[in-house]
Amino acid sequence: MTQAIEISTKPLTAEGFAPFGDVLEIDGEPDKIINQGKCGRYHDRIALAFGDDGRAGVSLFKSEVRSLPHTIDMMERHPDGTQAFIPMSMNPFLVIVAEDDGDKPGMPVAFVSSPGQGINFHRNVWHGVLTPLHEPGLFTVVDRIGNTPNLEEFWLEPQYVVTK
Repeated sequence: MTQAIEISTKPLTAEGFAPFGDVLEIDGEPDKIINQGKCGRYHDRIALAFGDDGRAGVSLFKSEVRSLPHTIDMMERHPDGTQAFIPMSMNPFLVIVAEDDGDKPGMPVAFVSSPGQGINFHRNVWHGVLTPLHEPGLFTVVDRIGNTPNLEEFWLEPQYVVTK
């Protein structure tokens, strides 16, 4: 086995993550004040897409907590739909993405979210698995539900290690 390649994390920002998807967060003033003036609505914050034969599904994921350094040995993508990870706590999580390099992941990029941020991967974006860094590891996931496959996995050689 080849020695793992080290990569470092970056803070998760809308600009830095834009090639891979959307950052779901509250920024700026709300689009509308609702509920008798007691709630700000930040409207239509991510672009969901589910192909011709799919629909939006909302699921709950309970994932084991990971720590750094973290080895990336597999990446996946969803050609027929977006996938949003919305943490159900105010804890940061690790987000790993890569540009496509001839139908395989290119060099991974690692982000660490801030409390209150979620993400939405664009269709066909290579990404790591759900990687919470703190308990409880509970997420709402919005993705495509359909009768056709929507998952491609690629096992990495060499592997990558997210160091900090």
